[in-house]
Amino acid sequence: AGTLRTLHALKRYGVRLSIDDFGTGYSSLSYLRRFPADYLKLDGTFVRGLGVEGGVDDPIVRSVIQLAHSLDMAVIAEWVTTDQQVERLRLLGCDLLQGYRVGEPVLADSLGQRSGITI
Repeated sequence: AGTLRTLHALKRYGVRLSIDDFGTGYSSLSYLRRFPADYLKLDGTFVRGLGVEGGVDDPIVRSVIQLAHSLDMAVIAEWVTTDQQVERLRLLGCDLLQGYRVGEPVLADSLGQRSGITI
């Protein structure tokens, strides 16, 4: 209960919150109801198989994106490494990308450079 109060207080101050690694580990659908999140970060294990022949994760990714959008959350796909993944995520309605295809980790003072990808 204390954690939820803190999260709601942070939201009142304009902090945007994310649910990380959704779909793996301890993440649960109940978090989507309880936590006042703005973003749902789709775990990279589901992104890895997108855009490849025989990829089986499309239905899961599509469903998670639709669910998040119905709850007024944007979706961030993790571990995006290929153009095929970018294209597939675009077609499935993903909002934001994160991973080596977008850019390698950099120091904060180098962050202003752009990757050239638009989703």
